[in-house]
Amino acid sequence: MLRIVDTRSGHLVGIPSVRRHLLSICVHLPGGDAGIGLMDLRALLVGDVLARTAELHGLQSRTFLTGPDLPQEQAEALGRAMSALGIHPPADAGVHRPNGTLCAAADVHVCAYGTAAQDAVGGVRIEVGEVGPASTEGGVADRAHLLAPGLLDAVTLEGTDPLAVRLLVLGHPYRTPVTVTGTALEEARRALRDWRQLVADWAQEPSRPIPADVLRDARDVLADDLGVPAVLETLADVATRADVPAGAKFETFAFLDRVLGLDLAREVGHQHRAAP
Repeated sequence: MLRIVDTRSGHLVGIPSVRRHLLSICVHLPGGDAGIGLMDLRALLVGDVLARTAELHGLQSRTFLTGPDLPQEQAEALGRAMSALGIHPPADAGVHRPNGTLCAAADVHVCAYGTAAQDAVGGVRIEVGEVGPASTEGGVADRAHLLAPGLLDAVTLEGTDPLAVRLLVLGHPYRTPVTVTGTALEEARRALRDWRQLVADWAQEPSRPIPADVLRDARDVLADDLGVPAVLETLADVATRADVPAGAKFETFAFLDRVLGLDLAREVGHQHRAAP
């Protein structure tokens, strides 16, 4: 069973089984005139990973979004940023209403940092930690807090795959703060590049089963409060294990990428070489 820490109680709570009903996830973004930015994208990312994890465990899910009534330009920018970060679009979206929303009685409420979410009347509530740019490193400025048409350009180095931002954020427990810096983004970019190159190499070898201990441990940490950082550590370990055949490494990375959403098999079937 999937379990996640309910902010209200501080205790791990089991997420309902699909045998009862469709798992409903609502992502709450703050209302008002503060704008939409990195913290909100992180909440959407957590909702995306939760839905992917549920599906990995055989649960059906549906994600909704509630937030401020955005101008068309910001709404379109939000959609582009979600697509660039590999976030599956919500099934429906609505604006904050005093007397409830379309997802008021969701099974899991994912609340962006600073969101009151008074409309979250039932289910499990989780609060996502703050995320923001550094003001002095890598050219990342405070303007990245607000969603503009070029949001991802404001938080990534030139030529950086936006999924490096996803990897950087996923490397931290969802409740803890994340600071986006040029150095951290460069490290994520390199890790993503190296993993994709390895996956493309391994894909040329005969397929082998995922090691039972790796599969079991990955499922367990994901089911225990979305332990995505531990999954990333597992992949780093598998990549260097001499006792795991190349074909098994490929299957492991491809399987766990169903949750990570990092497009790790992007280079399979293509000529590739390491960047200088």
